[in-house]
Amino acid sequence: MINVTIWNEYVHEKIHDEVREVYPDGLHRALADGLGGEGFAIRTATLDQPDHGLSSEVLDTTDVLVWWGHMAHDRVSDEITHKVVQRVLNGMGLIVLHSGHFSKPFKALMGTSCNLKWRVANEQEIIWCVNPSHPIAEGVQGKIVLEHEEMYGEYFDIPVPDELVFVSNFQGGEVFRSGCTFKRGEGKIFYFRPGHETYPTYYQPDVLKVIGNAIKWAYPSRNVKPEYGNSAPVRPFGGVVV
Repeated sequence: MINVTIWNEYVHEKIHDEVREVYPDGLHRALADGLGGEGFAIRTATLDQPDHGLSSEVLDTTDVLVWWGHMAHDRVSDEITHKVVQRVLNGMGLIVLHSGHFSKPFKALMGTSCNLKWRVANEQEIIWCVNPSHPIAEGVQGKIVLEHEEMYGEYFDIPVPDELVFVSNFQGGEVFRSGCTFKRGEGKIFYFRPGHETYPTYYQPDVLKVIGNAIKWAYPSRNVKPEYGNSAPVRPFGGVVV
């Protein structure tokens, strides 16, 4: 059983009618319901909860954290950001969705601005699988077509991904690296582009399939953790000067 925490700032849904109409119980609830049949133990957390719902106890018992944020990145405390980053470095998986590219934890882990081009124009997005043998792409039949989405365009200021799984093209002509993996410390990170708050993207079976696959892929390794610091020799030097 994989312990999954789905974090959503949960701000748009409270103040924008057009978002509440699509996600009446919040994006986090739609994701939790959509992923509930995957054999995950899911809990949700939101910005307005104590510690943003990400107390040390919650983070320490989270195998994979799913993150969606947009208009309140600056309201996430530096303390919680640091805790999330440290948990990733220690092995927790992190799935960053859509505008979470500008979240404090993702930017800290990438070490870049994570900036990009964008446009909201109800245009079609085709998400092409460019790495069909990757576990995150399992069950995806070549491409995912979303009839209405926000455009994200290159240049996307991120480090070169360890693996590129998906690339999107948009009706207006732009392309975007929309499915990227990274490894930081002992943790695995997957960035997945689709998910603008005014579109029903997180009800799409193929989108949920990718997120579910990514959670399984990012599940922490149970291998022995590396040791650091001063270390005794594994065998006597035998008088040999080294």
